[in-house]
Amino acid sequence: MANFAKSHVPQFSVDVYQNEYLPEGGREVNAVVTVTATGGGTIGSAVAAPVYAPGHGPSAAVAIMVDCSGSMDYPPTKMRNARDATAAAIDTLRDGTHFAVIGGTHVAKEVYPGSGRLAVADARTREEAKQALRRLSAGGGTAIGTWLRLADRLLSSADVAIRHGILLTDGRNEHESPEDLRAALDSCAGRFTCDARGVGTDWEVKEVTGIASALLGTADIVADPAGLAADFTQMMEAAMGKEVADVALRVWTPVGTTIRFVKQVAPTVEELTGRRTEAGPRAGDYPTGSWGDESRDYHLCVEVPAAGLGQEMLAARVSLVVPQPDGTAQNLGAQGLVRAVWTDDMTASTSINPQVAHYTGQAELAQAIQQGLDLRKAGDFDGATAKLGRAVQLASASGNADTAKLLAKVVDVVDAATGTVRLKAKVAEADEMTLETRSTKTVRVKK
Repeated sequence: MANFAKSHVPQFSVDVYQNEYLPEGGREVNAVVTVTATGGGTIGSAVAAPVYAPGHGPSAAVAIMVDCSGSMDYPPTKMRNARDATAAAIDTLRDGTHFAVIGGTHVAKEVYPGSGRLAVADARTREEAKQALRRLSAGGGTAIGTWLRLADRLLSSADVAIRHGILLTDGRNEHESPEDLRAALDSCAGRFTCDARGVGTDWEVKEVTGIASALLGTADIVADPAGLAADFTQMMEAAMGKEVADVALRVWTPVGTTIRFVKQVAPTVEELTGRRTEAGPRAGDYPTGSWGDESRDYHLCVEVPAAGLGQEMLAARVSLVVPQPDGTAQNLGAQGLVRAVWTDDMTASTSINPQVAHYTGQAELAQAIQQGLDLRKAGDFDGATAKLGRAVQLASASGNADTAKLLAKVVDVVDAATGTVRLKAKVAEADEMTLETRSTKTVRVKK
């Protein structure tokens, strides 16, 4: 299979939205940075390269981790749905993709192909893998860190451009300590991306979302196991659409400037500040994972030294790089500038950029939902009502209809505009878990 990954990657562009005007003495600069990748372009070229032929694309390896703990037998259809979903994912693999299936209990077992190897997808190996799935049966505990470590060992054995994991669990990680799981995530971070799914309602939302967050993948609930096959197919299609891995947002700031935070704000809220790795004098790299044809938004907040009226400065320069094994970085040829200008024009210096205002609200929305649900679980119903009411208000104001619908299953909305709500006396566990799992999903600002 042709490997275009080295020479042809998506063409990246960077757009910066900000109000650069600061009042006298003002020091905080906020900007929303939109990064867009359009597939098949050559680096630094305005001419699009040939689109990949069907079945071709960057070399990739995928490990599918299927929970096989005892609880997967209740109800018995759950294990069957998991087998069917994994088969559907295998059918979605592009020819030439390296892959493996892992059965996860309190230990990790190679289901296919075995012997510490990866198979290469073609008609024969797909059929063999689907035959091997029939041997999957439920029994044992749950130690997700062991599944991830085995996936890492298998994925790292292939010389490929994209490494990806898909993880399915139906229960809590009861057979290893939280520290063991954290250590596994730390050792896998930056080595492969991973989408995580919880099936049913007996799993821990913060565990599943924490796995996806650490490994820069997506998290979701599949409340009804019958929905697994469609979800797995969609996940694998997205994985097959990735064209470049390990893209980092490189932020350079001048002397005296401090980065307050860097966070992804669309399509989901993801805190990146603590993930910075130094990249030379006054520059740091923030990991963003794998990219296909897509667009994401990042909120950058920097503190600049105070300056006099009429002065201006470059507050930050944002570019995109792919770190190389030799410690250098390949620049993807797109950059954006964040500026600061001091003015005595009160109208200019006090207006908030619409993009910045929108995403500040979306980040607050995610936080209000999580805090509200935590307070509800802790029995603080007044606190929960206040936080979830604020969430309803923010969802309504920003046009986040999906989140508004999920909130309406947990609270009775009296007045969305003012955030007046009542907690529902009875809430289906699946509805509460869906709201918590999807709380970080945002809507794009209307241009």
